[in-house]
Amino acid sequence: MNRIVLAAALLLTLPASILALAQGTAFKDTSMLRAPAGSTVAIFEFEDLECPACARAFPIVHAAVDKYKIPLLRHDFPLQMHVWSRDAAIIARYIQDKISPQAAEEYRRAVFASQQSIASKDDLNSFTQKYFQSHNRAMPFVVDPTGRFAAEVQADYTLGERVGLTQTPTIFIVTQKGYVQVTDVTQLYQMLDTAIADNPSTVAKPKTTAHK
Repeated sequence: MNRIVLAAALLLTLPASILALAQGTAFKDTSMLRAPAGSTVAIFEFEDLECPACARAFPIVHAAVDKYKIPLLRHDFPLQMHVWSRDAAIIARYIQDKISPQAAEEYRRAVFASQQSIASKDDLNSFTQKYFQSHNRAMPFVVDPTGRFAAEVQADYTLGERVGLTQTPTIFIVTQKGYVQVTDVTQLYQMLDTAIADNPSTVAKPKTTAHK
């Protein structure tokens, strides 16, 4: 048996996880990719507000969360190549803390919808000022004076590095047992159906008592 045939035969006997590692598709640390306590299935996502693919995925992911009534564990992962995405994430964190989580979601949705018209930090600042004005609010002169929200974004980014991210969006369906990566967001619903079927809720239904 020549070396090429022998190598091919050995590959066929390797577990899928080892094959994935050999092909460079395995992540570094996935210990945190689990559904939160009390949930059987959730979506775990890393996004970049300047990423066009994230903009396309946003409505699909959020529609799925609403349909299946499952948690969304979203993390900011502003790519180094992007000029204003980190600032946008910091602003979204400010809105979430100072106004409401729903307002922050609306801001993120608006940013994604206006990506093509935001080319710089100045553009982002102008967009955000108009956004605040349209919601009858004044944009603060300094959004993050203490650096708290920047630290939160950096913590998310560090978590992404720990996982070993190479792109955004990176989306996982997570359960109490593990995770599966969603590489094609158009398959999200089908993959959620499978995950939910494979991980039925363990919450006990209340027993009914027959009246005599």
